[in-house]
Amino acid sequence: MVFEKVAKILAEHKEIEVSEIHPESTLEELGLDSLDTVDLIMQFEDEFNVSLEMDEKIKTVGDIVKLIEDNME
Repeated sequence: MVFEKVAKILAEHKEIEVSEIHPESTLEELGLDSLDTVDLIMQFEDEFNVSLEMDEKIKTVGDIVKLIEDNME
């Protein structure tokens, strides 16, 4: 469920099909720069009601999903 919401938000942000986004998709492959990432982290925080710390280790969509799941109550 978390992945589906993350993929939908990413797809809307980058104007691509949700089907193009996979857990192993890198942020770089999706064309996300640091400004996009900051904007998206804020969206994810609002959508999932969590507080997220951006980390250089976050490279893939799966990493984002794990970060959100780890911070959910």
